[in-house]
Formats: sequence, structure tokens, C-alpha cells
Amino acid sequence: MKDLHEKQLQFLEETANFVRQDIVKMLLAAGSGHSAGPLGMADVFTALYFHILNHRPKQPNYKDRDRVILSNGHICPVLYAVLARAGYFPLEELKTLRQLGSRLQGHPHRGSLPGIESTSGPLGSGLSQAIGVALAARMDGKKYRTYCLMSDGEHQEGNTWEAIMAAGKYRLAQLTAIIDRNHIQIDGYTENVMPLEPLKAKYESFGWQVLEANGHSFESIISAVAEAQAIHERPTVIIAYTIPGKGVSFMENNYLWHGKPPKLAEAHLALKELRTLGGKIRSEHE
Repeated sequence: MKDLHEKQLQFLEETANFVRQDIVKMLLAAGSGHSAGPLGMADVFTALYFHILNHRPKQPNYKDRDRVILSNGHICPVLYAVLARAGYFPLEELKTLRQLGSRLQGHPHRGSLPGIESTSGPLGSGLSQAIGVALAARMDGKKYRTYCLMSDGEHQEGNTWEAIMAAGKYRLAQLTAIIDRNHIQIDGYTENVMPLEPLKAKYESFGWQVLEANGHSFESIISAVAEAQAIHERPTVIIAYTIPGKGVSFMENNYLWHGKPPKLAEAHLALKELRTLGGKIRSEHE
């Protein structure tokens, strides 16, 4: 993986800011969808698609590409935004989110868009899919890596833990799970609804290497992935601590924004904040 230099850091920060603006615009146009999770994961997805992954947007079925499995499919606006900005499909298509006949459905659908590796909807199924992909890579003697993006709330699903157990058994070193540890779900805060801690110790007990990262620091995210790539005897999970609704002050850390889109006035306010933040990013790197 390439080292992160000042110009690259500025590019990533600015790209993530544009991705957040894309998300707000998409949700406003759709009139439905999830706000908090996509905004919170913009930095992680930007780091993946613009610095970490081995992929070719103009050759989306390139055989040796890294695979990204999105388990918590409801945060797909962030995936769509980074795919469009990376060049998989036109940016203008983002405004069709959730529209009848659109390729950008409310949950990703494999085959509908270039760059979508799996169909997701029911929470808790993504890690099992990722295990299948990682096992296929091993059987075929391929070197590509499989990344599974997961929510913290879906760890309340029993089949998630069956998958965690299986990945440990098969010692899938080319598999890296990244958990959006934002502490919220649709009904409230995870530790009130169904406590997950000690999450790190639980994964370790199933034979995983556990790393932790600041989900809003590109240096932290990229360093954690680089460390995961250097582990050859077991699967790795990165617990990425994020702020739901990151970048929009009235959404941050508010679980009520888990599953609702902004209305017109709220979207205008959110975009104003994000554009102001974009100006600060540029001035900090000058």
C-alpha cells in the first residue's frame, strides 16, 4: 500500500467531504433512506476506494480485484457515492437513488451496478458472503483480499456470530472485516438496546486478530488496514470508531437520524456546513 503524503491526505479529506455532500443530495432527492450511517462511514469508504483497494473502475470485473462486501446495505448511499466518484458510473446517476427503475436501489443489488459485489438487505448475512468469497480466493490460489463492511448493530444477529466462528476456524487471513462502531441503531443506542461489549474480547475468543481505528482519521484507517494485510495466520477485524452523521452538526450522535433523510431546509443547512468544512480543509493544507 502507498504511503500517505500531505497532498494525498488533502485529496482524501476533500473527496470524503464531496461524498458527504453527495449523500445529502441523494437522500433529499429520494425522500427516503438512511442519513447517519452513510455520513459516518464516508472516510472509511473514501480510504478504501481512493487509497487502499486494488481495483479498476473501468474494468469492474478485473479478476484480481479486491472484493468489498457491504453487509449493512442500508448505508449504500456512501457506497454509491464513492463508486461514482471513482468512475464506475456517472455522478449524475446518484440523483436517481431509490427511484422506480433506478440502478441505485435502497439496498445494493449485485449485477445492477458495476462495482457491486453482493446483494444485501437482511442484516447479519454479509460476513457469511465474504467468507465464501475469501474461501474461493484460497481455493483458486488468488491473492485478492476481501473486505466486509459491517454495522455494530447487526452483531445482535446470531448468524453474524456463526460466521465469525467459521472465519476463525478456516483461518481466513485474506479476510478483513471493518465494523462501523457508531453505537447507534434504529431503536436507540446499542448498549441500551442489546449491549455488544466487550466486542474486542469476543472476536479474539473466536480466533480473530482485532485492531482498532479512528474511523475519521485517514492515517488511522490506512495504518490499520496495512497491519491487517501483514497478518497471515488469521482473519482480522478492524473496529472503526465513528460518529454517526459525521459532518452535519444536528445529525451527529443522534440515533433518530439512523433511518430518515433530511428535508429541504435540513439538507440546505447540512450542505452549508459541509461546504464550509470543505473550505477549512483547503485552507489547512495551503
